[in-house]
Parts: sequence; C-alpha cells; structure tokens
Amino acid sequence: MSAVRVAVVGGGISGLAAAHRLRHLLGPDAELTVVEQADRPGGKLRTVEVGGRPYDVGAEAFLRRRPEAADLVAELGLADQLVHPTGAPSGIQAGGALRAIPGRTLMGVPASVEAVRDVLSPEGLRRVAGEPSLPPIRLDGADVAVGALLTERFGPEVDARLVGPLLGGVYAGRTGHLGLRATMPQLAEALDSGVGSLLAAAATSMPAPPRPGVTRPPVFGTLRDGLSTLVTRLAEVSGARVRLGLPVRRLLRRGRGWRLEIGSAAAPAHLDVDGVVLAVPAPAARKLLADVAPAASRRLGEVELASMAVVALALPPGTALPDRSGVLLAEGERAPDGTPFTAKAFTFSSRKWAHLGGDPVLVRGSVGRHGEAHLLRRDDDELVAAVRADLARLTGVTAAPVDAVVTRWGGGLPQYGVGHVDLVREVEDEVARVPGLAVAGAALHGVGIPACIATAGAAAARVAAHVLGGVR
Repeated sequence: MSAVRVAVVGGGISGLAAAHRLRHLLGPDAELTVVEQADRPGGKLRTVEVGGRPYDVGAEAFLRRRPEAADLVAELGLADQLVHPTGAPSGIQAGGALRAIPGRTLMGVPASVEAVRDVLSPEGLRRVAGEPSLPPIRLDGADVAVGALLTERFGPEVDARLVGPLLGGVYAGRTGHLGLRATMPQLAEALDSGVGSLLAAAATSMPAPPRPGVTRPPVFGTLRDGLSTLVTRLAEVSGARVRLGLPVRRLLRRGRGWRLEIGSAAAPAHLDVDGVVLAVPAPAARKLLADVAPAASRRLGEVELASMAVVALALPPGTALPDRSGVLLAEGERAPDGTPFTAKAFTFSSRKWAHLGGDPVLVRGSVGRHGEAHLLRRDDDELVAAVRADLARLTGVTAAPVDAVVTRWGGGLPQYGVGHVDLVREVEDEVARVPGLAVAGAALHGVGIPACIATAGAAAARVAAHVLGGVR
C-alpha cells in the first residue's frame, strides 16, 4: 500500500504548523511536501542579525491569552526559550502629546470615563460620559465599520487618539474600513446580547481584575533567540520536504487527489498528491481556487491588503531610551515644528524585552498603513533617515545607528473589512465541499500567530480525514 501524500502550499507559520499537525495525524510514512515561493521559509516570522544580535523584523511576539502558540512552543521542546515583556508601559502620541496608553479599555474603547481622562479633551470626555444615554445600539446581526460606530457614539477623539492607533498597529489598517465583528468580536457579542452602549459593552468584555495577591499572566510572549527558531523547529519535526523558490501556478483535480503545477511557466513541474492545504495570502489562494472553488475564489478577491516596512536600528552602547516599551502614533500626528511623522509606531526593544537589554540598543520603527504605499516607495536610506528623524522628535534620541536593517512587507497584512466574518464563512463552506482541500492563514480568523496556528490545525484535520478515509 503506497504512502499517503499531502502538499502544503505556503511555508509561513500557517503552512509549517499544518505540516507539523499532518505528521501527527498521518504518521511517519506520509509523504509531506511544503512548497514555498520565497527563498526562505517562515513568512512574516523573520529573525535577522542587527548589530550582531538576533532580532525579529516581522512579527515580534504572540498573544499568550490564546493557547495555540504557547502550547506549540511547549510541544516542540522550546519552552526554555519562552520570554515575556518586562512590564515597561507603552505610550501613545495623540492630540499633540505623548501619553500612557490607558488601562480599562478594550482595544482603546473605554470601559469608563475615568479610563480615558488623561487622553481626551473635556469635550471628548463629555461625549464618552453621555454615550450610555444615546438610543441603544441595535446591530441586528449586521456588521459595521469600527470608525463609523465610534464617531457616532463618542465623537472623533476615541477613534483618532486610541482605537485608530491600536488597530493600526495590529492590522496596519484604518478604522473607517475595518469591521467590528472581525476586529473586536467581544464587543460585537456584547452588543448582540442586548448591551445597548459601547461604554457598557467594553466594561462587560473586560477580563476580571486579578484577585489580591494574584499576578495577572503576561499578555505577550516570544522566543529568546527569535521567532525563526519556531520556524526551524517546525520544519525539522514535521519531516516535510520543504521546496523553496517555487511558485504553485495551478491546482487541478485528479481523480480522488490533486495535481499541483509548480515552477516556471516555461518549464512547469507537477506534484501529484492526495490532499492539499492552501496556507497562502488571499491573492494567491484566490488564483489557485479559481477553477476548483470559484465562489471562494471570488470572495477572497475582496480581501484588501496593506503593506508596511520595519526599520530596525542598533544604536550605540549607552544610548538612553525612554522608560517605555514603545509608542504608537495616531494618524495625522505632527511634530512641534509641524512636520508629519512617517512612522506609525516605535518599539523600544531593549526596554520591552529583558533578553534584548544591553548593547547595542535595539529599536524598531514601523511604517505604513492601508493606503500609504507612497511612504514605502522611498529607498532604504530614505526610510532609515525618516524614522531616525521621527525618533529624535519623539524622544530626543539622535545617536547614529551602528547598524540598520529595512524589511518590507508588501501586501503583508490582510484587511478585515466590514462583513469579513461572513466572507470567511462563505469561503470555508465552499472549500469544505471540495474533498481533500482546506485553507489556512492570516486572511481568515486573525492575523496573529495563535490564530494562524489554529487555522492550520483545522485545515490539517480536514485533509487528514479525507486521505485516511481514502486509504481505508
């Protein structure tokens, strides 16, 4: 009896986690192949050397409140690599001033007036205080743009000074486009349950405060030697053949199985398998599904993408950083001299992570929101100069870096627009009708590492059930 064969298209965290799970489900004799168009695996998990130290220039951490990433780290024997932030506070540059990001907010949506007293103007506070007296919110199952709802209920400041910068950090998006149900599901659920105001919905969605003497668990985690450690270990333990630098051009049904057309258009090669996991960005998935799941392909064509860049700076030994983990910048913020900021966020990594303390001093600036591709047309030297100028205006730090690395993520972040939850449901329902095929990745149920791992596990289980059924 021949071994079962499965292909995973995409060698990012979703694809490699799917290959790992497939190995567990299908056993040691299964032939697993990961096909990745880039010349390196890992997708948006990338650790490079900056100033002689390993440093993440893509995703830098994962959410600990979801179990998938931490559980996988432990399963792979990497628990001794797991580290957490120092607890240094983060800040936000909004309304022309640098302030601490307030507690008791849900992605910036206040649970009380007191929570945002230091961030909003008197008029903004009046609008927040009066929000519960407005007519109750009735979504009736519909979705709505986050920015429109916030402005209607609170006026412009909560959106501009809090929610916009926070969601911009996660999705590189704008609240006028992002949908409530996909980006703030807890808030939507509270409103669906009959809670009539945003203030009350945020309050009911907040985690309970810790009991006296009990320390709240850390929110984020990462790996001491960089998140590429996770990529390397997944590829190793999955036992999959990882083929790099090869685009998958076409996906065809072939009996009970599949044929992948890979490589160059002039001299394509073929890979025949029993099942396929597509763990690629929405545009690539749209192309590959066009013939086999056309309705899913059309819906994925509606997912917009944002591009961004990370500018990593290694500053000279002894460079003093603010006593913060980082700063988010509200859209449209300007320096005191009227110059608009280029960066949307700074992470003071040597403050945020104890293992990155010492020398050189590490800082990363993030550039680019949805619709800001023009900012990324500058060459690397221009981007470094712009980010350094922003850093000087914000913090007074003017030291010339001993090393700088620019990493561009073209189309790197899917935008969860209004109706995204319904879009994904339709895509998954359509693909589920096709035997031996499943989808995974950041375009579905969350852009973070835990959410990607969850989609990978579900996709692997679906494909494994199909191919094992065929063997039996």
